[in-house]
Amino acid sequence: MQIKKAVIPAAGWGTRFLPQSKAVPKEMLPVVDKPVIQCVVEEIA
Repeated sequence: MQIKKAVIPAAGWGTRFLPQSKAVPKEMLPVVDKPVIQCVVEEIA
């Protein structure tokens, strides 16, 4: 079955990631070599 629509919950202050999320949005924090949001989008694409 192919995914046609997806909702990516990427909101909030990211207080659990402080102080890292003070300068960089939590969605853009790197996982190995790319941002978290990129990993999610690649997974659903």
